[in-house]
Amino acid sequence: MRLTLAERLKRRMVHKPNPVLYAILYHFVVKPIAAKLHTNFTYNAKPTREEGPFVLVSNHATRMDYVFTAPAVWPMRINYVVGYNEFFVFPTVLMLKWLQVIPKRNFVPDPYTIMSIRRIINKGGNVCFMPSGMSSITGLQQPVMPGTGKLLKLLKRPVFYTKIKGGYLSNTKHCLDQRPGRVDVVVDKMFTPERLASMTPLEIEDEMNRLLAQDDYLWNSEEHVHYKNKGNMAEGLDTLLYRCPKCGANAEWDTEDNTMTCRKCGNKVEMDDEYAIHPVGPGSVCPPLVTDWVIEQRELAKKEVQDPDFSFSEHCKLGILPDYKYVPVSRSSDIHGDGIMTLKPDGLHFDGTLKGEPFKFFIPIEKMPTFGMVTDITHLATYVDNVFYEFYPDSRDALRWDFLLEEMHRFRGGEWKENPYRHTK
Repeated sequence: MRLTLAERLKRRMVHKPNPVLYAILYHFVVKPIAAKLHTNFTYNAKPTREEGPFVLVSNHATRMDYVFTAPAVWPMRINYVVGYNEFFVFPTVLMLKWLQVIPKRNFVPDPYTIMSIRRIINKGGNVCFMPSGMSSITGLQQPVMPGTGKLLKLLKRPVFYTKIKGGYLSNTKHCLDQRPGRVDVVVDKMFTPERLASMTPLEIEDEMNRLLAQDDYLWNSEEHVHYKNKGNMAEGLDTLLYRCPKCGANAEWDTEDNTMTCRKCGNKVEMDDEYAIHPVGPGSVCPPLVTDWVIEQRELAKKEVQDPDFSFSEHCKLGILPDYKYVPVSRSSDIHGDGIMTLKPDGLHFDGTLKGEPFKFFIPIEKMPTFGMVTDITHLATYVDNVFYEFYPDSRDALRWDFLLEEMHRFRGGEWKENPYRHTK
């Protein structure tokens, strides 16, 4: 009987990476990209001097953070942990298998991942994962996922970290162009096994949040690095900065080259090649930094969800992973349905069709801390009964959905709390 891609992935046994394949990919893929992006490494501690296996964690700046982490431990090899859905994309899946990457269903429990990590560590291998679970959406580091502290205590191994600065600006989530400028990476030790044993899981996660905190827009307001671009700095910026700070309209921007203009009030904003934003013309306004604007949008979402009658609905297309044939790298799922997605105080509801049949689900708010965003800020993802689904909102307001869901989860007592740290030097 022919196995589905999911069934084959479930049976896969992960081993330490083959040294020859790892070296080839390192020298001919990782090093050239790191050089192109002008990546600089500063070592406060060197993982290569560690006796025995270790864990490497990092702030998750982009989907290509292997470029900023693999050199930190070279010539030692590491097994990366990567989103489960990436194993359904061709030709990405080839590199993931060659490098013995461990799949992880983001934001839901995944025993296979824990088992694979422990197996690699027990065999003397090193593991790297990003504890926020998803590459940065906004240039701000997202909070560490609950349970990370328990995992590190369970592994009882030294923990090193890389702090990536400028990585997000080299490849933002609103525009997928590679924009070389400069990336600074600090390598340091985070925990010894003895210190992990003396700390509670919550203390470990708080320390991780503090050390990994990063705001690339704030960082570059001090560094003034210029990032190469195609004269399109505002491309997709309307998906990140969806709310007009002058009139309050949502998803009403027209973007052209380096500017955004609100269709409702004419407010016009320009972004330069340092990612600084400026109002253009009389009467135009904007916050000082992109991340100030992002934080204002989140604060409004936090207030909205406190209304006991809150309800937010929108029509979405529905995407799923294929059973037998990989999706091309230009996509992250196949569209096979649509329906109405609704967020209420009790959780997330969907009512529509899938492959021509009625399809609905409900996820309680305490079980759903956030959405995934696989590529850019136009669509959302989650798992229902361990099955991956993607949602494409008609209004391109995916980030608003994400903020509303996260803040509803927190307001209703959910485990995943806000990161109290914005930026650390």
